[in-house]
Amino acid sequence: MPKNSKVVKRELDDEVIESVKDLLSNEDSSDDAFKKSELMVDDQEEKDVDVEEGSDVEDERPAWNSKLQYILAQVGFSVGLGNVWRFPYLCQKNGGGAYLVPYLILLLIIGIPLFFLELAVGQRIRRGSIGVWNYISPKLGGIGFASCVVSLLTLCRLFSDVMIWTSCFAAGKGHCLFYFSQSFQHPLPWDQCPLVKNASHTFVEPECEKSSATTYYWYREALNISSSLSESGGLNWKMTICLLAAWVMVCLAMIKGIQSSGKIMYFSSLFPYMVLLCFLVRGLLLNGSVDGIRHMFTPKLEIMLEPKVWREAATQVFFALGLGFGGVIAFSSYNKRDNNCHFDAVLVSFINFFTSVLATLVVFAVLGFKANIINEKCVTQNSEKILKLLKMGNLSQDMIPHHINFSSITAEDYNLVYDIIQKVKEEQFDSLGLKSCQIEDELNKTVQGTGLAFIAFTEAMTHFPASPFWSVMFFLMLVNLGLGSMFGTIEGIITPIVDTFKVRKEILTVICCLVAFFIGLIFVQRSGNYFVTMFDDYSATLPLLIVVILENIAVIRIYGIDKFMEDLKDMLGFSPSQYYYYMWKYVSPFVLLCLLIASIVQMGLSPPGYNAWIEDTAMEEFHSYPTWGMIVCISLMVLAILPVPIVFIVRCCNLIDDSSGSLASVSYKRGRIIKEPVNLEGDNTSLIHGKSPSEVPSPNLGKNIYRKQTGSPTLDTAPNGRYGIGYLMADMPDMPESDL
Repeated sequence: MPKNSKVVKRELDDEVIESVKDLLSNEDSSDDAFKKSELMVDDQEEKDVDVEEGSDVEDERPAWNSKLQYILAQVGFSVGLGNVWRFPYLCQKNGGGAYLVPYLILLLIIGIPLFFLELAVGQRIRRGSIGVWNYISPKLGGIGFASCVVSLLTLCRLFSDVMIWTSCFAAGKGHCLFYFSQSFQHPLPWDQCPLVKNASHTFVEPECEKSSATTYYWYREALNISSSLSESGGLNWKMTICLLAAWVMVCLAMIKGIQSSGKIMYFSSLFPYMVLLCFLVRGLLLNGSVDGIRHMFTPKLEIMLEPKVWREAATQVFFALGLGFGGVIAFSSYNKRDNNCHFDAVLVSFINFFTSVLATLVVFAVLGFKANIINEKCVTQNSEKILKLLKMGNLSQDMIPHHINFSSITAEDYNLVYDIIQKVKEEQFDSLGLKSCQIEDELNKTVQGTGLAFIAFTEAMTHFPASPFWSVMFFLMLVNLGLGSMFGTIEGIITPIVDTFKVRKEILTVICCLVAFFIGLIFVQRSGNYFVTMFDDYSATLPLLIVVILENIAVIRIYGIDKFMEDLKDMLGFSPSQYYYYMWKYVSPFVLLCLLIASIVQMGLSPPGYNAWIEDTAMEEFHSYPTWGMIVCISLMVLAILPVPIVFIVRCCNLIDDSSGSLASVSYKRGRIIKEPVNLEGDNTSLIHGKSPSEVPSPNLGKNIYRKQTGSPTLDTAPNGRYGIGYLMADMPDMPESDL
């Protein structure tokens, strides 16, 4: 019994509270596990005070200040850069509005069920990813470590993306930060090609003239990119400063855990929506925006039937919700046990979906405006060609309708003239060099990833009135989206390690940020963007799919779907729909397995390589990875999933001796936290413990209430036969506890 604990033993008229130690005194194997158990009386307020006074304050697990703060944290983690630049690209590529159909179907059959599963296990067991999977099955404890490894690799890559956008923050945040810092000038620096002066004359930079102003600025000014992966070119000092500043910012925001990052969520999660709404209103007022939105919602049903569309939709659903990273589990572990996590899962999933649709509306409205600008230039240039051909006598004036005025010709009139000339000059038409100038052709040009954010969108913003203001807002929004994802990813690393190894969160946060900063230096070389592509393709997709498949197996097959459904009923106060039972048991595992196989086949069919920017031609050129690059790609996949077999072998062979420690478990009663120091003899939350859940008491066993109603001399137990976890619920005082 802890020295500072008060033992209260009192007989009431209709209730007798007995100690767990007395009840289990005849069980020798569990004797030591219950030495520190003690009694609590639920019915009297002063005894709650006694328990709180007798508990160690350091054992108190942090909790969210409000439900809103928690929802914003989950939304900030799930809604990220992929919603703004990847979802619109996939929508544009895969049939416009037709792509929304498979995406919504897959969201319902794998997205929401798996998101609900992660929320439930985190809230029920109240540990990070390592502790959760060790508790369910020690042999699968490597799932949590694999999540941490994938999160760390993704963290470094994500930071490089955010870095380019804004100029002072981190390798992922650095890109956004770079563009953010450069937006405070008029005209914007990527508005026009730079001029080069020599002794005799001034001329336009050849690389920019061959491409475009925004493309040149991205590759040469921001990235200063090398011509191949093997040519590192040294560190880009601008991006390095941004990388350092970004990690300092994140470290300061995360050093106090959810107590500090939770407050920042109010701004980082809500500000992007304000910006998106402003952009939507502004975009709808632009000439040509309706063409872009019409293009988005015009379904191409023939494309929807292609298997790759469903594969890409499933992958987007999978990554959009942040499944497998451990951040969802970490955030939900700070919830009250009776929180309605089912409502949270549905709410956050649909907020994520509607955010993607909102961002796509904004992108297509702006791209419609951009396409209209480009189309007008095309019409003007080709009209001038027609006038020259008329003057030279290559074309007859009789071909041109009388109402056509080339000085103010519209796109419709030009297309009419174009069709007439094409019919009359069938054999000679190609030699005339005329273009069709269709706005749909421009909208069909798919631009993905950084190309959408830093080339297409930035080019469109140069035509906005007050373009610096909109540029600042756009890149500040991207930084905030990156921050929300970063907080969740880091929490997915820190929380399970703190829970398992009992290190100080402040120290671990600093160490994690330092490690990620030094790894991030890879991405701020001149060849860093090629490494971003490598990490993006090989460090997350397959490992995360394997992790989530193992999560599903661990809960549904090893722990038991029936026990899990009972636990959900205990937590929620109602039975979840049988829809989830069948999704978890049959549909989701099957879809995940198909997605894994499809991803492996796609990876095998696609030659491993990257698109290198060639300065002389001002174009991208596909390069295969060198031998050492292939070794790195394979190592990334192996490294991410390696903890799973290692922990499995260690558990099966008992290669490490058992040890014990103490872990703080927290219960909620009447809106107040009650700390529970728990004996971990035989607990499953440590990597080195080799006992299975059926062989040891619940890790949350501590100051529990075990009610003995009149005429009921036996002690209630959980559905799996073990004594219940010590969570106190004022509205369900007599409910037996099951332990997940």
